[in-house]
Amino acid sequence: MEHSPIPLTAREAASGLLGSISMTCWFFLLVPQLIENYRNGNAEAISLLFVFVWFIGDIANLAGGLLAGLVPVIIAIAVYFCIADGVLIAQCLYFKARNSRREPLLRRRSSTETPDPTTPLLGRRFSDPLGSSQSRRRSSGSQRGYQAGGRRESEVEDTLAKIVEENDYGRKAWAKNITSVLGIFLIGMAGWAVAWRTGMWEPAPLENNHGTEEATGGLVLGYVSAVCYLGARLPQIYKNYSEKSCEGLSLLFFILSLLGNLTYGAGILCHSTEKDYFLTNLPWLIGSLGTMVEDVVIFIQFRIYAVQDPSLSAIS
Repeated sequence: MEHSPIPLTAREAASGLLGSISMTCWFFLLVPQLIENYRNGNAEAISLLFVFVWFIGDIANLAGGLLAGLVPVIIAIAVYFCIADGVLIAQCLYFKARNSRREPLLRRRSSTETPDPTTPLLGRRFSDPLGSSQSRRRSSGSQRGYQAGGRRESEVEDTLAKIVEENDYGRKAWAKNITSVLGIFLIGMAGWAVAWRTGMWEPAPLENNHGTEEATGGLVLGYVSAVCYLGARLPQIYKNYSEKSCEGLSLLFFILSLLGNLTYGAGILCHSTEKDYFLTNLPWLIGSLGTMVEDVVIFIQFRIYAVQDPSLSAIS
């Protein structure tokens, strides 16, 4: 027997649709940065303090949801956030430990090898202690090739690394990011439509247990998570500024963060703007909409510190 979906007002439908898109953005949020770190063979671009503070915010968010007795789906998403944060932290620590063990060996090898005059750039990569952080990140692939067995392998691997890097310039990067965002929006919209048609989703009631100890505790933890979310990006912004580089960061990661926060906050406001409901959700609104300002700052840094396309530089 086919289930008849409950009738919805325009605001209820908009709230449900925006909430589903937001959840989809959060689900895929960390994937681009995890891939970027794996491709680079390091996680130097990510501020560990940024990830740790964000992790604390997600833990506070989960604890607040459990204390306030939120629906199981919200709790499950909060658990997923904590697991995803843990995976990113583990990846960053793994690359940091692995590369720190390799650095002394590479330094000893570079000091004993006689530079080939026909390959000055390669020698400079190994011997220049004043090289920028960008050159250190880009040289990781060539260093591994040198250690594996010779300059020829190093040059081949270095060429492949350049090809990978150049795939993310200009129009190709924008096309990839726009396609990814559109795909995530479609998944979120389709997921909500199916959930509504099958009766798995229905509008959340406006009534709440405001004033009880559980609600008060959940509200306090909500403000703790909001402070963590607002403060987490500051170390990353400072790191980008001090290094004058955003190389190694995934732009799509921050795009999804911005869209996830925007749709989450808009979904709450679409559901209701009544005073009690607004005050109950205020910490989560601050945590979502407030961080958008910091995401915009990071977008500006991406623009200011952008690496120019080598092919365009050659033409000019």
